Parts: sequence; structure tokens; C-alpha cells
Amino acid sequence: GREVIAVDRFFPSSKLCSACGALQNKMPLHVRTWTCRCGITHDRDVNAAKNLLAAGLAAAACGDGVRPQRSTPGGQSSMKQEPQRATAGIPRL
Repeated sequence: GREVIAVDRFFPSSKLCSACGALQNKMPLHVRTWTCRCGITHDRDVNAAKNLLAAGLAAAACGDGVRPQRSTPGGQSSMKQEPQRATAGIPRL
């Protein structure tokens, strides 16, 4: 009765603050707890779990992981959206 949603393996789950969203530049594997600029102290594994849960819930809300990859306008998945140039209806000089 569970659903598994794959998150990108390079998602910075352990060095992304689950409270404010700030990203730490470098964090060696031996660092098990760290304090963010916002003042929150994180256990590395608990923080990563919170971030992975949030990423999975966001992917599920957008449709990824709920059913097989579907075709969307522009052929993009909901994981990463690139800005599209708004040129339709704009006359060129």
C-alpha cells in the first residue's frame, strides 16, 4: 500500500536546510551535525530525510511517480521546468 518515488541521486538532501532552504557549499561525509545560517542545528540524516520527503511529495503532487512518465507540452517532466520564450503573437520588427 506504499508508493515509491525516485528523487534525483544528485539532489543535495543532506546539505540543504529543511527549515529555510539555504544550501551549504561543502559538507564532508564525516560531518554528522551542522548549523545553518538561520540558526537551526541539523542532524545530517534527519535533515536529508525531511528534504527527500518534501521532494517526493512535490513530485507526487506534480504527477511524477504517480504513473509512468507522460508526455507534457514541450516534452518536459515536472521535475525541472526550463523557461520558455514568449514569442507567440509578438510581431517581429
